[in-house]
Amino acid sequence: MAEEKKAKIVVEKKAKMHAAVYDVLRRPVISEKAAKLAEANGLVFEVAPDSTKAEIANAILAIYNVSPAKINIVNTKGKVKSFRGRHSGTQKTIKKAYITLPKGAAVDILAESTKK
Repeated sequence: MAEEKKAKIVVEKKAKMHAAVYDVLRRPVISEKAAKLAEANGLVFEVAPDSTKAEIANAILAIYNVSPAKINIVNTKGKVKSFRGRHSGTQKTIKKAYITLPKGAAVDILAESTKK
């Protein structure tokens, strides 16, 4: 009886994790810095604000079938901007993940997005 409960819990966790994988990685960051990192086996993604390094690693493994060697996370606070001198607002606060892949592993993000 206890074994059946364990098996049921594991299956449910896997299903929830699979659905949440696409919520963790929001979008790839396309910039000059990201292009330089891509030449050196690196990726940059905007991630969910509450995601952890373990969740990001699981998402990369599930989507791209590559286990990351290292993950660095940066929180960039939104800047205050003024519009025509009168109105002010703030940009979004963004959490980015800089992912280092192991040597020999390659992921082409642009090829993945052009399949649609």
